[in-house]
Amino acid sequence: TPPLHLPCESDPTDVWFPAGNACQLNTGDSFNRSPLMKAVEHQHADCAAILLEHGANPDFKDVCGNTALHLAAEIPGTSLVELLLEHNADIDAQNRLGYTPLTIAIIEHCEEMVEFLLQKGADVHVRDRRK
Repeated sequence: TPPLHLPCESDPTDVWFPAGNACQLNTGDSFNRSPLMKAVEHQHADCAAILLEHGANPDFKDVCGNTALHLAAEIPGTSLVELLLEHNADIDAQNRLGYTPLTIAIIEHCEEMVEFLLQKGADVHVRDRRK
């Protein structure tokens, strides 16, 4: 596992950035999920914020083309989505199926998330691979 992946999954207090060392913020694990994606997936908002502040790419894609925003759209509450959008995450990023975070929120029946993404400007006209 590349550096930072395990701490972002388990204990976010383990995340630190050694002075003078280049951190691998934008590398993927076996599913090409970055440390930021792991932090979002495990709902570690503080860890995600630290990673973003240190240059983690919010639009890094996993093997399915999902970004951290796709993962956050499945989680109850909007704080992680808000954090990612504050760091210029692409609200209309499409995964390999053409699904956007809004599509994911609709599929998962996350009404609060759907409303939130619409308020933040998600495009309702983006078409998936099935059109």
